[in-house]
Amino acid sequence: MENYVGKRLDGRYEIHDVIGVGGMAIVYKAYDNIDDRIVAVKVLKDEYLANEEFRRRFKNESKAIAVLSHPNIVKVFDVSFGDRLQYIVMEYIEGITLKEYIEERGVIDWKEALFFMNQILKALQHAHDKGIVHRDIKPQNIMLLENGTIKVADFGIARFSHGETKTMTEKAIGSVHYISPEQAKGEPTDEKADIYSIGILLYEMLTGKLPFEADSAVSVALMQVNKNAIPPRKLNPNIPVGFEQITMKAIQKNPRDRYCSAAEFLMDIEDLRRNPDIKFDYRTVFVDDAPTRFVDNVGSTQVIKTVPPSTDARMKLEEVNSEEFDAVQDVVPQKRVNTKVIGVVAGIAFAVIIFLFVLVATVLKDGVPTLFTSKKVEVDNFIGMNYLEEIKDNEEFNEKFKFEPHYEPFSDGKEGCVFKQDPEAGTKVPKGRVIILYIATSAEGQIVPEFDDDVNYQEAVNTLESMGFNVILEPVNDDKYPIGKVIKTKPAAGSSIFAGSDVTVYYSANEDEGELFKMPDVTGKTAAEAEKLLKKQGLTVSKKEVVDSTIEKDRVVMQSPAEGSPVREGDKVILTLSSGEVTFKKTIDLPQKVGTVNVKLYVDDKVIADDSVDTSAITKYTIETKGDSPASTIKVYIKDKLYYECNVNFTKEPVVATNERYYSVSFYVDVVGLDKDAALAKLNEAGFTNVSVIELPSDKPVGTVIVQSPAASESNVDKTTAITLYVAQANTDDTQQNTENPGQ
Repeated sequence: MENYVGKRLDGRYEIHDVIGVGGMAIVYKAYDNIDDRIVAVKVLKDEYLANEEFRRRFKNESKAIAVLSHPNIVKVFDVSFGDRLQYIVMEYIEGITLKEYIEERGVIDWKEALFFMNQILKALQHAHDKGIVHRDIKPQNIMLLENGTIKVADFGIARFSHGETKTMTEKAIGSVHYISPEQAKGEPTDEKADIYSIGILLYEMLTGKLPFEADSAVSVALMQVNKNAIPPRKLNPNIPVGFEQITMKAIQKNPRDRYCSAAEFLMDIEDLRRNPDIKFDYRTVFVDDAPTRFVDNVGSTQVIKTVPPSTDARMKLEEVNSEEFDAVQDVVPQKRVNTKVIGVVAGIAFAVIIFLFVLVATVLKDGVPTLFTSKKVEVDNFIGMNYLEEIKDNEEFNEKFKFEPHYEPFSDGKEGCVFKQDPEAGTKVPKGRVIILYIATSAEGQIVPEFDDDVNYQEAVNTLESMGFNVILEPVNDDKYPIGKVIKTKPAAGSSIFAGSDVTVYYSANEDEGELFKMPDVTGKTAAEAEKLLKKQGLTVSKKEVVDSTIEKDRVVMQSPAEGSPVREGDKVILTLSSGEVTFKKTIDLPQKVGTVNVKLYVDDKVIADDSVDTSAITKYTIETKGDSPASTIKVYIKDKLYYECNVNFTKEPVVATNERYYSVSFYVDVVGLDKDAALAKLNEAGFTNVSVIELPSDKPVGTVIVQSPAASESNVDKTTAITLYVAQANTDDTQQNTENPGQ
């Protein structure tokens, strides 16, 4: 393993120190002498250069991070995939891993854990939105900066979720203490595998312990599949009940029972942050088949996670307090009639009658009162507005609403400005309704990125706007730079500012060889239409790539350079076209130990695969097919019996199975040629226990099964069928039997 300290890679990156060693790569601290900055260089170990699998994984990491642009994800600046040296140049992070921080602190305060989870989930949701599943979430792969900022790193075994799933040789990939049950079993994975790993990480932060630990990696993997974790509050009673519920939902064994997405996970984290006493009920259906009972957990809010309630309904739920519950509970248990109570009730009834009398009189005199005629008004959008300068004393707003300001640290918001409101903008509410405004206070902002030489101003604008900044463009006449090159930003790269702040991008607008114009948008056009348009502009299509997509076949789904990028006549363009089809892939369990069976795969009643499978060696069968139909039916037959079926919509990504059904079938095993004891054991293992044995003279070895009835090819057999085995005995001269037709 070569040490690159003191060397210069490609004449540019001066390697200073080793800052990390992983399973397949070494990370160095280096100086980029072209862009004058410190970077991290991740170099694939020499011993893996010849290993195609590791080379593929290393490239996967660069491809994954290259499409990501998020303040909580480590940025990639450069990649190199030579035959003798492969490396990735990344943002250098001054900080420690989250694992080191957990080991140093033991148990993380739950409020601090909320802060970390908010950033981690935002990073993962960004990756998932780009179609990327990390598949190796663990605290060792999460960097913690001194100011509390989180950076998710190491996408080394990430995959695009719509692409190829894991192979069996990768089933142990990832850190076993954090992998999901489906990863441990070598099954295909999606975003919910990351949800599980985040849940394990959260469990570790809150308790200081991992939920599953054993002497070997295999034992831990088995625990991930079969064992449930101890509830976190048994290890740390200081954790809010709602936080324990969130953690346990994230680490459910069945992916269907976890959060559907990082965004949904983040919503519950936000609810808990606003109300630490919240309690969740993750039932999907609520059936009230019992008498009404009052809640015992006085003072806490219980949220039933079914269809999300309206904003008004949520406020009513959240406004329930302990005094109201106490009042109810004080009254309900009374069993005997109390005269004092009767007096109080009578007084209330009298007051109500007087109120109604006055109300009717008012109606008759002045018309219907305002109470019944006030119209609902639409809530304005206050997000981004400065509360003191634009909202507090604004007569237009104060005529319609009352405001309740909540000041909270918020890194993505400009100080003093609203970053969230309840009810949301556009909601219809009665006039005079209280609007809760969440206002950002002092907190760390986002870092203005630095742009490389090959980044044009339009790409810089896209990046900055995705981070929430307001971009101002300023062309500069300076012949030192190529046209379209970003010269600098204001504030400068590395500055920490809040989302919503102005960032001025200064770029070169000098005249050069050829007139500069903006790259046209050809996405959505056919390949022929795109080429024709580009040719008119003097551009050349240098390459066409095809990807799976639900978009019509041969349509452009991506272009490089991007729309709006500065180009000149003669520049080359890469077009990415849709195949018009998407791939459905699913692995199902096969019946166990029923010998070699015929497996047929049907799509819309057409056979697309016909395989012979030895179930003693192979326990799973992978369905893989492409299509473009919105309603396809997929069926798997085993020995001509329907075993599995599902419906698939190929026009919607991701392509998933719906209406899945497994059918209960019995498969009769062939025991002819086996020894009697071995045959009985095999039948018994397959569930056939009603077996009798008849001995026949034969020249076969004594004890060998020469005929079974019914025959193994018989399809009308279940596990209750009586099975007769005809077994060879010593052949004698005076006894002859027809072994071809033993029943005759």
